[in-house]
Amino acid sequence: MRKLYFLVPGTGGKFACGGLWAELKAFKLAQQVCIAEVVTYRQREADKPFLDDLLQESNLDNAIFVISWGFDIAPLAKKLQQHNVVYHAHSAGYKFSLPASIPIITVSRNTLGYWGQKAPNSLIYYLPNEISYEFKNLHLERDIDVLVQARKSSEYLLKQLIPALQQKSQVQVVDSYVEDLPGLFNRAKVYLYDSAEYWAQQNVSEGFGLQPMEAMACGCQVFSSINGGLSDYLDPGFNCYKIAGYSQEYDVDRILKVINAAISPNLSEEFFAEYRPENIIKRWQVILEELNAFFDHKKNYPGNIPSLTRGRLFNLSIQKIRNKFRKKYFQGL
Repeated sequence: MRKLYFLVPGTGGKFACGGLWAELKAFKLAQQVCIAEVVTYRQREADKPFLDDLLQESNLDNAIFVISWGFDIAPLAKKLQQHNVVYHAHSAGYKFSLPASIPIITVSRNTLGYWGQKAPNSLIYYLPNEISYEFKNLHLERDIDVLVQARKSSEYLLKQLIPALQQKSQVQVVDSYVEDLPGLFNRAKVYLYDSAEYWAQQNVSEGFGLQPMEAMACGCQVFSSINGGLSDYLDPGFNCYKIAGYSQEYDVDRILKVINAAISPNLSEEFFAEYRPENIIKRWQVILEELNAFFDHKKNYPGNIPSLTRGRLFNLSIQKIRNKFRKKYFQGL
């Protein structure tokens, strides 16, 4: 198999975020299948190759560049157009298109559907993000009624719902990095997550939404928005509750009812199996075998399926109108 180069702008500092951690987890699991290495392209780091230096090497046909940082995808795709490139898509909605020569691996079925419509001639695969085994229900005494992480939370959540809940329950709002997130989730009865407003402001989608699933795996009852990739696994009324449901008072009543009833999620390990390391490694194996076969083919054959460009869509619309006109006025002549 070809070597994988996972391209990230940097591995810390201003680039530290959930998307980066998810990408680095995917990299580590890919290492179970083939040789893989992290490469930076904005921030030089002493222990990692830098993209501009790497591109000076020869025989890069034996490598695949994995690009994932949404706002950098278009320039990276152009820069690497002579090489084997795969887009590892987290969020959807970025204003760029990709040629069919770049396969797409998506972290959610929501993003899978987006690219299935936007790039119908591209190879597209589904590879969910990992929920590691440290996220599990330890069945401990829960001393936090409501847990909230401030980042990505809506104004409604922070300025209306949380103050109302603080009058009637024990609420903990986290606004900094948590060293032991599984431990914190195991202390909480209810976890609140409302990212729809945040992602609407970014003009892109929630790629996967790791925290609600991690909280569920630790035995929390989850009240969440159902935007983007969250819709892959959240099922209101069955494994979670929809937050921001009509009124603040209705939200408060539902959350307090769950807290006071001491309800525990009844989710089996089978529910999480799709997102555990073993399944993702198996999927990596299949996907990488197909990608290597595709890049072997691409060396000898050009792409020849018409793309759904604006111009082609316009011509198809005109053709459809003409066919309707002919059928209406000239049928039977």
